[in-house]
Amino acid sequence: MSVADTTVIAGYTVGDGLLIAAALFVTLAVAMLYRAILGPTNQDRVLAVNVLGTNTVVILALLGAALGEPWFLDIALVYALLNFLMSIAISKFTVERGGVI
Repeated sequence: MSVADTTVIAGYTVGDGLLIAAALFVTLAVAMLYRAILGPTNQDRVLAVNVLGTNTVVILALLGAALGEPWFLDIALVYALLNFLMSIAISKFTVERGGVI
């Protein structure tokens, strides 16, 4: 049992609030997925994929805090590193092909 499960505010635990916040971030990720698929330019698509990766890291961190499982944070850190490397790789690929992000 974590601290998030024991603290009660207005009938809800802090863990409940963190799960609600994670659900809101999932909703925002679905909206950003729309932009990643139907974005008018490649720059919009690259930015949307980067935001999706950042949302995934935040969702994993919120789930780790809400459920009291520290290994979610380990996965979030690894995913953040992969997201950063992917952004650098896409930027380098786009610039080498003659396009400018």
